[in-house]
Amino acid sequence: MIAALAALLIFAWLAGEAIRGNTMGFDLAVRGAVHSWASPVLTRAMAGVTWLGNPWFAIVLSVALGGILIRQGRSRRLAVFLIAAPAGSELLNRILKAIVHRPRPAAFFHLAQPETYSFPSGHAMCAASFYGAFAVVLIAGGAPKSTSWLGAIAAALVIGFSRVYLGVHYPTDVLAGYLAAAVWLAALLRYRSDAKDRNPMSKPRV
Repeated sequence: MIAALAALLIFAWLAGEAIRGNTMGFDLAVRGAVHSWASPVLTRAMAGVTWLGNPWFAIVLSVALGGILIRQGRSRRLAVFLIAAPAGSELLNRILKAIVHRPRPAAFFHLAQPETYSFPSGHAMCAASFYGAFAVVLIAGGAPKSTSWLGAIAAALVIGFSRVYLGVHYPTDVLAGYLAAAVWLAALLRYRSDAKDRNPMSKPRV
């Protein structure tokens, strides 16, 4: 919970700096540097990768995977946890966007400008929430912890990079999305842990 509290405090500071325009120098420098790497092949790859962080894609996929978990006789609580991660992330993201009210940057490559506000990045936040929750599910099923978390982190980072590369977000939008996702996942994990403690069936018999 200390890490989650730190993420929350950094998010609050970053939101204040973004509102005041103090991050613009950093954002424009990084945005320009990333855009300098542009190539047709990389642009096509990033356009595909970015869909893996689309909130509705993650929500639909989480519902499908949650249904599979239930049919396999796995914990319903684990299925709800997996579904709640992207669904709650999307709801929270919309609230945060409305509070910060940061306009979008001009998109690169003649892409259509998203209609929502920019801060924090919904794709980055949802990707970190969903793939992080999926890593928890894999670990609960016996998958290696390090491999599962590395995969989740790599997916979130590539998706976040794609948002900056395509020009639809500032770098600090993406960073804020990761921070908000860390807080949201920590809250879900805390709730899941508390629910286990309250469930007498989850305690070992002696």
